[in-house]
Amino acid sequence: MKADPIRAIADAVLYEGYILWPYRRSALKNQRRFTFGGVYPPGHSARHPDDPSTMRIGVLLLAEPETRVTATLRFLHVVRRTAARRRGNALEPVDELTVGEQRYLSWEEVTERELALPALSLERLRARQHQRIHIAGGRIVEPLDAGAGALIRTWKPLAGELLLEAAELEDRVWRVSVVIRNTTPFGLEDRQQALEQTMCSTHTLLHAPRGTFVSLADPPPQLAAAAAGCRNVGCWPVPVGEPGDHSTMLCSPIILEDYPKIAPESPGDLFDGGEIDQLLILNILTLTDEEKAEMAASDPRAAEILRRTEALTPEQLMSLHGSIREFGMAR
Repeated sequence: MKADPIRAIADAVLYEGYILWPYRRSALKNQRRFTFGGVYPPGHSARHPDDPSTMRIGVLLLAEPETRVTATLRFLHVVRRTAARRRGNALEPVDELTVGEQRYLSWEEVTERELALPALSLERLRARQHQRIHIAGGRIVEPLDAGAGALIRTWKPLAGELLLEAAELEDRVWRVSVVIRNTTPFGLEDRQQALEQTMCSTHTLLHAPRGTFVSLADPPPQLAAAAAGCRNVGCWPVPVGEPGDHSTMLCSPIILEDYPKIAPESPGDLFDGGEIDQLLILNILTLTDEEKAEMAASDPRAAEILRRTEALTPEQLMSLHGSIREFGMAR
């Protein structure tokens, strides 16, 4: 089955900055994770205004009033993973656990969350539509081999709301607005605890199959003023899909070009801002055995990066040197 290019770039945004090279728990740059697209509990934001509790989106859509629009909210929810050693019938939390040849470190993982509003016409969206977000806390225990212990994964409750509305600026020109709010009660000082009730890597996909979304970075001259009036806080909307297809916008927490794509030479996501794949892969290959062992024990996704990197063939490594997509006249 052919991969969905829109979903591929949205997934890359979802995990941008999830864990950075050298992909180890002890690395200083991984002590402050999930820095892109955070929509934080308002109690934390009140004390730390640079960690907002609201994300705002505004885009232009050329369409008839009966045109339907779908908004899909996606984000990561932090999961605390605790290694636990078995003591009789009880599980004792530990910082590190080795079972056979496998090593496990206590740290944070994530689970993906997705919420879609039903497709609604622009006429209907003149009245703001509201969708509550409610995720209950939970706990999963994964027994490890030989009954030596377990991995305990827990996540905290999260509450919020997704608001969608449309305003007709002139004939067939609409401004579609989205507001994402975190409403989770939170009264602690610790940012790490706040992250456990944060919508991390928040982004939204807007889809109108019978409409035409307008590039805000390069709008037609007659729509430049309307495009400049669109308010975006914490996100950067760009058209996605095949160039010339104006039916879908990705409202990303990182700056992207219009119609971004995953390079076909890329062997897989590396989660590291900008992703110069060859440089990151060569750096991984130069890690010591001890560093690689910590990388594999820190996070299952980091372990997958290591496995994939060490399995690359010389031909695959050579393909990462760079490619010319097209020639053009320099002026």
